[in-house]
Amino acid sequence: MKFSYRIVTLFAAFASTLIWAKESDNQRPNIVFMLADDMGIGDLGCYGHPYAVTPNIDRLAEEGTRFTRYYATGVTCCPSRTGFMTSHHPASFDSYMADFGFGDKVTISELLNDEGYATGHFGKWHIGSDNKGVPEDDYGLDEVKIIGNSSGSSGRDDHLFAAAIDFIKRHRYEPFYVNIWGHITHYPVPPSNPLPEAIANLELDESKFDSYMAEKFANTREWGFPLEECFRNYLADVYSLDLAVGRVLQLLDELELADNTIVVFSSDQGAAPNGAFQNDRQKAMDEIYKANMLGWSGGLRGGKHEKYEGGVRIPFLIRWPGQVPANRVNDTSILSGLDWLPTLCALTNTNYDPGQFEGLNVADVWRGSDRNPTRPLFWRVKGDAVLLEPWKLHINRDGPELYNQAKDPRETTNVARSNPEITQQLATEIEKWRKTLPRNIKRKGRS
Repeated sequence: MKFSYRIVTLFAAFASTLIWAKESDNQRPNIVFMLADDMGIGDLGCYGHPYAVTPNIDRLAEEGTRFTRYYATGVTCCPSRTGFMTSHHPASFDSYMADFGFGDKVTISELLNDEGYATGHFGKWHIGSDNKGVPEDDYGLDEVKIIGNSSGSSGRDDHLFAAAIDFIKRHRYEPFYVNIWGHITHYPVPPSNPLPEAIANLELDESKFDSYMAEKFANTREWGFPLEECFRNYLADVYSLDLAVGRVLQLLDELELADNTIVVFSSDQGAAPNGAFQNDRQKAMDEIYKANMLGWSGGLRGGKHEKYEGGVRIPFLIRWPGQVPANRVNDTSILSGLDWLPTLCALTNTNYDPGQFEGLNVADVWRGSDRNPTRPLFWRVKGDAVLLEPWKLHINRDGPELYNQAKDPRETTNVARSNPEITQQLATEIEKWRKTLPRNIKRKGRS
């Protein structure tokens, strides 16, 4: 009897320990990071698009916080994703990340995985891979599925979202971090047949858009393609992504995980410009119907491949019930993809060395503070640029461009000549930054 009592007592103690550990784990927030590809900051209903049908993504804005001044670290896929994953500026790597990966830089998935998080990545990677597109290093990811465009389904990202949903189901009893990195809206945008009812009868009023979109509309007509049909296809592509986001939100509700899950939706950089085809006009003529790029930068200048605001300012939505304010718009805080890693570490009580990373812990901003971190943000593409509120300086071969973001967020009036001291001050910031960067970048086939 005494022996049996001891066994029962030990079993009860062990079981209670497991329950405590389970409950303790469940108090650590899960993270779902959904990243669109080449989506302009103006491509969503909650960011002001006059025609976009995005009720599920808009729900994140209603139930969380929408940031209007969140910046990508690059103007193409790999550099931007590098900033999110490592909290290091892409220009700081001595080997190009798309060829060689992150080197000795630690990633957010490694840090969380070391703390007991189940970690997964589904969809596009585009950072250092073998010939099958799979990362050469696991980067602390328990599960990686590089999934291309879906075919024969309602949306071209459906398969990768389905894989991510399966991952969440299997790991619902432990803290998890999952990247869901889709292909929408990267060209080619496939024809949608049939079109969703909400889009099928759309009649485009071009006056609702700016001159940047007017040029895209003109190009589409010049190349001989039906503008409204191309526009409907683009909106249908975005709508299919919204439906996939809705399935994730529904799952979190069904599993009763919504209250303890940080859900983020963003994009890697701004909308792709039609100018991407200028080097091969025949390609544009042949493929523009499928490759139409009618993404909108929300009235900002430029897009993908450019360091103007339309290329680097991205949508960023956070929902975390009870922690992140609902139905709030933050127009004040200037945040960066570099801040992703240190902020998540702070919110998940994950050990990290702040001095090891370039980004900042902005957990207080996520939770409702209007604090605007004072630090310069840099970009390197066809010259360098720096943003130090309220000024933004572009260093170009044909001379500097200076814009007062507070008065001229669309970067229409170059005031470099009338503000020589500010221009020089920011040029000095860029020069100081350049001195911290490697001089020679190793690429495959080149040293």
